[in-house]
Amino acid sequence: MKFGTSGLRGLSADLIGRASALYATAFARYLLKSGRAKSGDLILVGRDFRESSPAISATCIGALKRAGLTPIDCGTLPTPALALYGLQLKAASLMITGSHIPADRNGIKFYRPDGEIDKRDEVAISEEALAIGDSVLDEAPATAENRTAETEALFLERNKGLLPLGSLAGLTIGVYQHSTVARDLFGEVLTHYGARVVPLGRSESFIPVDTEAVSPETIRLMKGWAPEHGLDAIVSADGDGDRPLVADETGEPLRGDLLGLIAANFLGAQVVVTPVTSNSGIESAGSYSVIRTRVGSPYVIAGMDEAVAADKANVMGFEANGGTLTASRFHVEGKPLEPLPTRDSFLPILATLYAAAKAGKPLSAVAGSYRLPFAAADRLENFPVETSAALMAYLRASDANLADFLKPIATVASKSDIDGLRVTLVDNRIIHFRPSGNAPEMRCYVEASSESEAKTLLEQGLGLISAWAAARV
Repeated sequence: MKFGTSGLRGLSADLIGRASALYATAFARYLLKSGRAKSGDLILVGRDFRESSPAISATCIGALKRAGLTPIDCGTLPTPALALYGLQLKAASLMITGSHIPADRNGIKFYRPDGEIDKRDEVAISEEALAIGDSVLDEAPATAENRTAETEALFLERNKGLLPLGSLAGLTIGVYQHSTVARDLFGEVLTHYGARVVPLGRSESFIPVDTEAVSPETIRLMKGWAPEHGLDAIVSADGDGDRPLVADETGEPLRGDLLGLIAANFLGAQVVVTPVTSNSGIESAGSYSVIRTRVGSPYVIAGMDEAVAADKANVMGFEANGGTLTASRFHVEGKPLEPLPTRDSFLPILATLYAAAKAGKPLSAVAGSYRLPFAAADRLENFPVETSAALMAYLRASDANLADFLKPIATVASKSDIDGLRVTLVDNRIIHFRPSGNAPEMRCYVEASSESEAKTLLEQGLGLISAWAAARV
């Protein structure tokens, strides 16, 4: 098991049984020892639709009971809904999900009573797990009181109060349901605002949808659905509903960082915290200050916490995948919106659809009005972690290595090593190499002055990575 950019991850076969009992027990002991919980306190457990999630959830519930806490089963629901309910109850929680990664993998996201754990918490939980070691551990599954309805109701109340009533009337919006736990809630919220909702592609088996690197198959589906159903937009999310996916009236997906940017302007943010992988044009696209971080919600949350501690107001953040977080109380349409410092897909989706409805323009025109540099991202899947590490070590070893690696593309002008290597070329194009923190994948992000240039640069970057790896074999 390994903590990545968002929670504990590993193969489902490895997580079922002892590993899930081990880390649930370790989390409970950490909460009790640190004073963040006391014996008998509630702890929430939610899950996604992966085949392995019910078994992992039941094992965690059993382990949490034996550790002295009182588990509450919140069923299958979006991670931000679970987090919101936990904040209201001041209860810790666990979300059983592998997010967007393949179905043969799964994970656990951990939340303290005051929100998502940070990197120091990850270390402490890992140390508790190490202390338990190979000692005998009861892995028996258990059941708990179910509060799915209450958890969903609170989340729906929040999202049904974001926009004016009837604000999406006249729009026809497709919901790509696949296997995301947000699929039915999307339909209910969009219908509430007057949109005509067209359900699309519902699946009973798990489909991994990565909203940061949308697959060619997903794009093909959306480009077919858009004209077939006369859609103004298509919306969806990843497996646990915390990363948004929005496609315009042609079925073309919008970048996640653009969705986060639209949400920032919708909220009237004064401080925006976002990873180095988000578009370089964000700084000039609104009246806010920007804090750049490493990739992963713990780093974004840390940046937001620092801003709040410095007495900054209207602080929010978003990741390149579009997941949007709020650290301050905002006032939207004259009503307070309480902080939700974990990734949420509903806020950026609603803000983006509302922007198009208010402008009376197609979503593609709204997206184009921001005039951001053209950006693209993709990944090489099943790319050994050891190979990723070797490549990054080689590129960081010397400027000569980096220059030689990129010589087929262009000359290096400057570089940033905040998270991975983000290189600005002499012609102002940007290429960024970064191993995934959650899976055996190597990611590449690019920016250029045109869509065709961005696509070409992305292909070249992925080609260089593949060629380097092949030469090592």
